[in-house]
Amino acid sequence: MQVTETSADGLKREFKVVIAANDINEKLEARLQEIGQQVRVPGFRPGKVPLQILKQRFSQQVLGEVLERAVNDSSSQAITERGLRPAIQPKIEITSFEENKDLEYKLDLELMPEITVMDFAELELERTAVTVDDDEVDLALGNLAQQMKQPKALDAPRKSQSGDVLVIDFKGSVDGEELPGMSGEDHHLELGSNRFVEGFEEQLTGADVGDDRTVTVTFPKEYVNDKLAGREAIFEVKIKDIKEPVVPEVDDEMAKTLGEEDLNGLRGKVKEQLERDYGQVTRARMKRVLLDKLAEKHDFPVPVGMADAEYDVIWEQVKKDLDAGTLDDDDKDKSEEQLQKEYREIAERRVRLGLLLSEVGRANGIEVSQEEVQKALVAEAQKYPGKEREVFEFYQNSPEAMANLRAPLFEDKVVDFITALAKVSEHAMSSKELRDQEGIEVESEAETASQEASSS
Repeated sequence: MQVTETSADGLKREFKVVIAANDINEKLEARLQEIGQQVRVPGFRPGKVPLQILKQRFSQQVLGEVLERAVNDSSSQAITERGLRPAIQPKIEITSFEENKDLEYKLDLELMPEITVMDFAELELERTAVTVDDDEVDLALGNLAQQMKQPKALDAPRKSQSGDVLVIDFKGSVDGEELPGMSGEDHHLELGSNRFVEGFEEQLTGADVGDDRTVTVTFPKEYVNDKLAGREAIFEVKIKDIKEPVVPEVDDEMAKTLGEEDLNGLRGKVKEQLERDYGQVTRARMKRVLLDKLAEKHDFPVPVGMADAEYDVIWEQVKKDLDAGTLDDDDKDKSEEQLQKEYREIAERRVRLGLLLSEVGRANGIEVSQEEVQKALVAEAQKYPGKEREVFEFYQNSPEAMANLRAPLFEDKVVDFITALAKVSEHAMSSKELRDQEGIEVESEAETASQEASSS
C-alpha cells in the first residue's frame, strides 16, 4: 500500500492511496479459497476444488466484497499509522481500477481540532439556593386536592355546568354514516375537560337529566382519523345523569390517602419536591452561564462537516417555523439571510462546545455507565404509560437513539466535573424571584410538584 498526502487545508486532509494489483489478487484468492471449503462443485470433493475453477465460477461475485474490504482496511491503516483523529466519517472515492491492475482511491478527511483546555479553577460561577414559601406549598396542595376530586350525585336537581361529570349515551354520524368510534354508552364526560372535539362539551352545558341533545361539531383538519378530518359530524346525546365534583379537604385524611401520616408529612414532601424542581431550574441556569463562559474562553476551528450537519438540523426546524408563521418574536423581523448567518454561528458554537466537553471527558476518563443509561431508559419509558415495552425495544434496536440518550448524561457529568474545579459562590433567592427571572408560572410549578408528590 502506498499513501501520499495530496492536500492539507486547515482541518482537511486528502490522500491518494494505491493498493498493488498483487495485493488485490492475493486477497481475492484467499477469499476464493475460503469459499472453496464450503461450496460443492460437481466432480470435486469439498475443499479440493482447483483455484482456477473457483476463479471462473466465483471471481466476479466476490470481487466487490474483496475491494470493499481492501479499501476499508487500508484506509483505517493509513489513518492509524499517522495518528489521525477523524471528526466525521472519511469520504472515499475510487479513482482507478481495472482487473490485474493497481487499485487507486482518494481519501478525504476532516480532523478533530487541537483543543487547549483552560484552567477551570479560573472560572467563577454562582449557585442559587431557592427558598420555597408556605403559600406555594399551599397552592401545590390545592392542585393536588383538585386532582383527587371525585364526582358525586347532586343534592338537588339542576342544569349541568362546567366542571360537572355527565353520564351520557352518544351516537355520531358523518353525512348520515355512522363510523367506528363515534358511539358510546354510560360514558363519563367532564365538562370543560376538552377531551372531546371542540364545541362538543359546550353544547351539553345547561342540560337536565333525561335531555336528548343534538350536538354538531367539525373535526380539525389535522385530526388523526383521515375519515373525520375537517368534516362535520352530528351526535345524538342522551343525558343520563349529572354529577358534581367534590374536592377533598386539604387535611390529615387526604394526606393518609396519599400514604403520609398526617398533613405536616405531606406538606414536607411537597416542599421537598418543589425544592428539587427549582433545583433543576437553577442547575440549568448555572449550566447556561458555564457554557457561555466556556464559549468565551475557547476559540478553535470546528470541522465543516460537523457544523454543516448541525446547521442542517437547526435550519430544518427554522424553515418549518417560517412556513407555519411560528418564529420566535426575536426572529420575526429578520431576513432569511440574517437568520441563516445567525443560526450558522449557533451551529458552530454548539459543535465547538460539544467537542470541548468531549475532550474534557476523554482526557479525564469520564464515562457513562451502563447502569446510568439503563436508569435513563427506564425514566424515558415511564413517560409513555402502557407502552413501556415498545420504548425499550425502540432504544435497544436503535444505536443512534441510545447514543442520544447517553449524550446528555455524559454532558452533565462533564459539567459537574468542571463545576467542581471552578470557584462557586452561593446566592440565596426566593422562589418568586426565580420565577420572575426565568418566566415560570407558579401554577405550573406547583402543579408539577403536586403530581410528583402524589405519584411517589
